Amino acid sequence: MKKELVYTGKTKDVFALENGNYLLKFKDDCTGKDGVFDPGENSVGLTIEGVGDVNLRMSIYYFEKINKEGIKTHYISANLEDTTMEVVAAKPFGKGLEVICREKAVGSFYRRYSDYIEEGADLPSYVETTFKNDEKGDPLVTKDGLVDLGVMTAAQYDDLKAMTKKITKIIADDLAEKGLVLYDIKFEFGYDKDGNVILIDEIASGNMRVYKDGKYIDPMTLSKLFFAK
Repeated sequence: MKKELVYTGKTKDVFALENGNYLLKFKDDCTGKDGVFDPGENSVGLTIEGVGDVNLRMSIYYFEKINKEGIKTHYISANLEDTTMEVVAAKPFGKGLEVICREKAVGSFYRRYSDYIEEGADLPSYVETTFKNDEKGDPLVTKDGLVDLGVMTAAQYDDLKAMTKKITKIIADDLAEKGLVLYDIKFEFGYDKDGNVILIDEIASGNMRVYKDGKYIDPMTLSKLFFAK
């Protein structure tokens, strides 16, 4: 099947397919700085052989679990030989929206609200949204902001929030079975041709903060633990 390159990303390339779907090509390029892997960085800092493969494998694993629960995602199928994933066409909200679900008060959440909560305290699957904008530091935006700015409808936001909580529980419960504790996780959502909210992008170790026995597990180590026999 013919494919046409439509977007070159930091960690994935996107191709349009003849059948109307899209193909995501996972790369071994990683975000980081000075040769050190950092999922929070906004530029490619290094290449680690096999990263694309493990990111795709974890994405397949979780997308299939989520799809089985009847939650809408863009995932159709994947090919591990060429590190690609076929997905349905979806439009991002605005110029890109990140959705974070927090189970524990750490990171930027704790820095913002440390007057009101202890570090590491439990959170009730707290959902927050940020616009993807490197120059502006990915600014937080509320439901009212998203609706009033015309980025999404109130109903779409409600669906997005409910889906985020359900998906986070699926992933947190699965990690718990492996002796791992999910502190927070970042998702991206878009909408299909009918306006339905769907989970897009990937579900990989670089998008989640995970601890084991009270210690943070970096994404590369997490991927190794995740697929350990």
